[in-house]
Amino acid sequence: MNILFAFADDWGRYASIYAEHEGPDSINKLISTPSFDRIAREGALFMNASVPAPSCTPCRSSLLSGQYFWQTGLGAILLGAVWDETIPTYPLELEKNGYHIGHTYKVWSPGKTANAPYGGKRTAYVTGGANFGKFSHHATKRAQEIGIEAAKRELLDEVRMNFDSFMESRPEGKPFCYWWGPTNTHRSWEQGSGKALWGLNPDDLMGRLPAFLPDVPEVREDVCDYLGECLALDTGLGIILQRLEELGELDETLIVVSGDHGIPGMPRGKCNLYNIGCEVALAMRWPGHIQPGRVIDDFVNLMDLAPTFLEAAGMPVPESMTGRSLLPVLLSEISGQVDPGRTFVVTGRERHVPSARKGELPYPQRAIRTEEYLYIINFEPDRWPMGAPRGLDNPNTVPPSYEDLHWKTGVAYAEMDASPTKAWMIHHRNEEEIKPLFRLGFGKRPYEELYDLRKDPFYMENVADRSEYSDIKKKLNVELMEVLHKQQDPRVTENPCRFEHAPYAGPLQAFQR
Repeated sequence: MNILFAFADDWGRYASIYAEHEGPDSINKLISTPSFDRIAREGALFMNASVPAPSCTPCRSSLLSGQYFWQTGLGAILLGAVWDETIPTYPLELEKNGYHIGHTYKVWSPGKTANAPYGGKRTAYVTGGANFGKFSHHATKRAQEIGIEAAKRELLDEVRMNFDSFMESRPEGKPFCYWWGPTNTHRSWEQGSGKALWGLNPDDLMGRLPAFLPDVPEVREDVCDYLGECLALDTGLGIILQRLEELGELDETLIVVSGDHGIPGMPRGKCNLYNIGCEVALAMRWPGHIQPGRVIDDFVNLMDLAPTFLEAAGMPVPESMTGRSLLPVLLSEISGQVDPGRTFVVTGRERHVPSARKGELPYPQRAIRTEEYLYIINFEPDRWPMGAPRGLDNPNTVPPSYEDLHWKTGVAYAEMDASPTKAWMIHHRNEEEIKPLFRLGFGKRPYEELYDLRKDPFYMENVADRSEYSDIKKKLNVELMEVLHKQQDPRVTENPCRFEHAPYAGPLQAFQR
């Protein structure tokens, strides 16, 4: 059995097949992702997949090691992360047992040493190049010379060449494990590229944006450009599926497709524990094992993939892997809720951008998400969740230029990527209809947040202090704390907590010497 894992940077739950399970205003109705949809229709579609942390490095540390992010040492933070070579990872375990492993583009970064959990440079295959990561920028520039379709073809040829170089290096008779990690859905994108390259109309998003985003042309265009990048990664995925088919390997391969958290540069998205920050697409195809057309409601944490891959390959799972293999769910023939024990997922966050706050401190959060509720603890509510405002909490402060806010993440609220949406909201933050949305996205948050997702699918109204929800809040708190204590989360088991001190906090120089 071979393993293909396609894992896209900053890709939330944006694929057209999800529109069949969402309401009439679904954003996914506006796009077509035939490659992802094929995986789902010929295998299984997961409706409740979440990342362990909505930040690249900790999420990937968790996924590769099959543990909660806080169990991965310095892999639990973003900038300043250092990989602990003593931690078993599923690709290196597969390699020890005879698998040919390789990766293209991003696996584990930023951090030292880049992609170390996957063998680093030794297992990298980029002979065709790495321009796909700037898809809209590269295609827009090249289109001026050779036309749009030819410019896209160049980038798709790159995907094919990289994958072919990996397959050509495989020793005869060995199974393979390949990680395709496109980064084009990560900021930045060419403004207007959703329409120019993919024919998407920003105005079609009118009335479809989450309630916490202003439904204005600038934001619609920004989301539209992101959707264009989602189409690009789906097209790249199609190239790999085509090559597998041509090589006669498609039906011999377990294929898994997902992403490392939600949309960047948007309030409440990436780097937040709200659904739009943690919810991701997930589909799996494995002929002869996964019955086609299944739709699975079980709550899945992506760290469950590591033990799943090892069990599927018939290999022992290291004791360090606290994730639970999905193999029993995959081998079942039923849809809906398969495992009665998978009714919630626990997520969290520590430090993302060091310079976001004084003292290079984190914004510590943990959350538990069920079908009906989202409960969040903000352990340090006096800190700014999106980073220091640099005076922008004062309505009289003149903001940085629109251009700077569009392109330079660190000028304010540094844990939200620079973007046109960020720039627009900061420049319009004093307008009456924008003020409440700005507070939700950029302001400080209370110690506890609780959202009734049945009534409030966009988590606009915090009901944590309402008496009628006191029993629910207590129950969720107990369930969350039980997991945190059982899995030795330093945020609740250590005093002082390691995440508040060097090398986990403080200047990067403290642990880069």
